Amino acid sequence: MHSELITQDHLARRALIYIRQSTAHQVLSNGESTRLQYALRQRAVDLGWHEADVEVIDQDLGESGTTAVNRSGFKDLLAQVGLGEIGIILSYEVTRLTRNCSDWYPLLDLCGYRHCLIADRDGVYDPATDNGRLLLGLKGTISEVEMHTLRGRLTAGLLAKAGRGELALPLPVGLERDPSGVVVITPDREVEARLRLVFATFLERRSAQAVLRVFLARGLTLPRREGPQGGLCWRAPTKHAICRILTNPAYAGAFVYGRTACAQPPDGSRAKVRKRPRSEWRIVVPNRYPHYIDWDTHEAIVARLEDNHANYRRLGTRGPPRDGAAMLHGLVHCGACGRKMTVQYHNRPRYLCRSLEQDRGLPRCQNVLASPIDALVVAAFLEAVAPAEMDAFERAEATRRENDAAMRQAAAQQVERLRYRALLAERQFDKVDPDNRLVAAELERRWEAALLDLRAGEEALAKGMREAERGVATGPAGSSQPELRAALTEIRETLPLLWTDPRLAPGQRKALLRCLVDKVVLERTAVDRVAVRVVWAGGDWSEFLADTGGHALRELSGIGVIERLVAELARAGVSDAAIAEALEVRGHHLDNGRPVLLSTIRKLRLAQGIRYRPEMRRRVAGALTVPDVAEIIGVSQAWLHHRIRRGKIRLTLDPQHHMYLFPTSQAVLDALRQLVDSRVTTVDLTHSAPN
Repeated sequence: MHSELITQDHLARRALIYIRQSTAHQVLSNGESTRLQYALRQRAVDLGWHEADVEVIDQDLGESGTTAVNRSGFKDLLAQVGLGEIGIILSYEVTRLTRNCSDWYPLLDLCGYRHCLIADRDGVYDPATDNGRLLLGLKGTISEVEMHTLRGRLTAGLLAKAGRGELALPLPVGLERDPSGVVVITPDREVEARLRLVFATFLERRSAQAVLRVFLARGLTLPRREGPQGGLCWRAPTKHAICRILTNPAYAGAFVYGRTACAQPPDGSRAKVRKRPRSEWRIVVPNRYPHYIDWDTHEAIVARLEDNHANYRRLGTRGPPRDGAAMLHGLVHCGACGRKMTVQYHNRPRYLCRSLEQDRGLPRCQNVLASPIDALVVAAFLEAVAPAEMDAFERAEATRRENDAAMRQAAAQQVERLRYRALLAERQFDKVDPDNRLVAAELERRWEAALLDLRAGEEALAKGMREAERGVATGPAGSSQPELRAALTEIRETLPLLWTDPRLAPGQRKALLRCLVDKVVLERTAVDRVAVRVVWAGGDWSEFLADTGGHALRELSGIGVIERLVAELARAGVSDAAIAEALEVRGHHLDNGRPVLLSTIRKLRLAQGIRYRPEMRRRVAGALTVPDVAEIIGVSQAWLHHRIRRGKIRLTLDPQHHMYLFPTSQAVLDALRQLVDSRVTTVDLTHSAPN
């Protein structure tokens, strides 16, 4: 068996046999193909090479030929050909060398330049000649097309099987295949009960973090599967594991194919896997598996988890209801720029819009005090919400009792499993030969560890039973106490009181608000006025005007009207108290609805240069006021007030008139004149009452 293309120059160099199969499974199952490729050594000897000059490269067994990145054997082949050490390359089929034209044609160019032949089971080819280049080029192109054809054919069959929901995808823990291939719920009752408890706890607490806290507090573990086909194990719960259970559509009975997509980088490195959005899943077959929850509940859980993701700026979600004082946390939008507003709890809670400040370095859009906005929205909510029905309360109470019973049952099942482990470890220890100290010591250690786990589980179970017997609350809001039940019975009259009940946690108040309130839009219209638009669930909205107050009188919206009225009434001789009553009747007030104070009226009156004349003074029958005494004895009012504060004039404030009143007797006036002339040091009027 000789070829006219083989010359002495080729025989003077080594012959190289390249062996490759695409996957490790092919290496194990297709043994005949591997033997045929190794048999090419005899083909090289028949072509004229000595057996000692034949080299085999088989490092690429189990590697795909679509790329040369991970194929060290192919790189070694290129290096030896480039050095001119190889006279011929033998492969059972040229497709074994590569199935990618971007790698095939550079190999042909290199072989043609170094006068290296290429041979397969059909013949010998010289890449340096036109015919050899043409035939090898056609073979390389056909091999690449063949790869795409095979892949398309396999993918079409796989998609057809997946479209019927019959593709055997790996199942999550809690679902198994029986010997006939039908998917059933696992016969392990503890696994089934624990998974149902995860869903029930989330539907009650509405947060994956809250589910994690409950499981950690109860000392409960989660069933996990070690690998796609691995065995069952029990591990401490994590938030990631809980979210994987909650979002897996298989637990809702749906067969889903195409939840991920692979992207091959241009450099040929390992493909990168990304998760597809739920709207881009390729195949969804409902009601294919036995379900733990229905599909509507599954979609509600996924929507709740997405909404709980508190990435306001990127996702625009509301985040989970937290225990802060701001009732509208996660619901407030800026009416100026439309961005989400955050909460600042320094000093007093405030709603801030920092988007433009953080993105562009511009000033903040708005800075709004939270308490008046919260009070306004809560009042609108209490007015709009329908009174709770007792049957809804009974359903909630029944659900809570079922969840508590499920918690206790889960703890009991866990103790039963741990007791079995301890007994198994004890039996294994009893069976070991005492002289085999190494094995006996290890089994004794496992037995002790199992006993410690059993003791911890029994203590957790006993604690839960004691709490259940005492009726201790299991959640933030407490259990069904008689007071709370009575309050809910009279919900029509007591709903506002129930809202302020300290047993209702802030997070639960926020959750109640979110049942009806979709978002709240704030836009400041004045220094102390904010326009509030409450967008209700369903698309309807309500508009309000909130009074947030100001830091000074000049910041009040109605201060100009108040100043004009004060000036008008003061010039007409109306007293400050009468002016305050008139302003209250006309609906004028300060920030947050506070009435206008007498000191504020006096300040506004004096700022406009209006002072009361003596005849406009406030008179009290049978007594002298400070202005009266100051005028009679010839001193200033400040002089009298200063002596009263220092105790030189001992006089108490009249509780009825809220003024210092002096007796009208001449002896009192003479004593005050002596104080003015420094003939006496004090004047005691505590025992002298006005006439």
